[in-house]
Amino acid sequence: MMRRVCLSIVALAVLAPCLLAQSADEIIAKMVQARGGAEKLKSVQSVKMTATMSMQGMEFPATVTQKRPGMARMEFTAQGLTGVQAYDGKQAWQIMPFMGKKDPELMSADEAKEPEEMSDIDGPLVDYKSKGHQVELLGKEKIEGTDAYKLKLTLKNGDVQTIYIDADSFLEIKEVTKRTIRGSESEVESSIGDYKDVKGILFPFAVESEVKGTDQKQKVTISSIELNVPVEDSTFKMPPPAPKAEAPKPETPKN
Repeated sequence: MMRRVCLSIVALAVLAPCLLAQSADEIIAKMVQARGGAEKLKSVQSVKMTATMSMQGMEFPATVTQKRPGMARMEFTAQGLTGVQAYDGKQAWQIMPFMGKKDPELMSADEAKEPEEMSDIDGPLVDYKSKGHQVELLGKEKIEGTDAYKLKLTLKNGDVQTIYIDADSFLEIKEVTKRTIRGSESEVESSIGDYKDVKGILFPFAVESEVKGTDQKQKVTISSIELNVPVEDSTFKMPPPAPKAEAPKPETPKN
């Protein structure tokens, strides 16, 4: 009898990770269905979002454009200057005139993580295995009084996200991302909500984020989302540096 009990304990220890993985997969499947279903999500080839970003008491307009397979571009305007961050499927680049850099430049490996993740139209949980990610179910937790499934997502690049899925609606309501930039680890906590139907697919129209341990807070309010808009691949490619103005030629002295 004791031998059978021991064997049962061993079997449970071996099977537990598989059971948790299966439960995580079931939750993700329900999340996909809640948003509109896999067929609907896969039918979207491009997305254009128009939004307002609020940060440190300032508001400025922004647009995010995504296109399969794995391309993204974000533009935002502040104080008459327009910044760009983009990923063309292979490399990430940016234009940051606010920092005195008007020419496009490649982003570092750490900086490139965010635009690369932004290029995933479906989000990292959908087809996570084929993307090289790992998911672990950590159980349930209360998020502002709401029961939520807690999923640990380890991205292919090594960053870790904790994603909370509402146990009733099966929509994502919170995300905590840990990433290392220039040797320092930061943790960003985001609250996600105000879901609206766009051609049969639910999208969140409000995201509030803050970097833990700092006073850095940001709110993104989306005003419109357009699906399958025509967009050229060249939109995501890094442009060449602007040609430099030629110095005026000195005047030839008159005799």
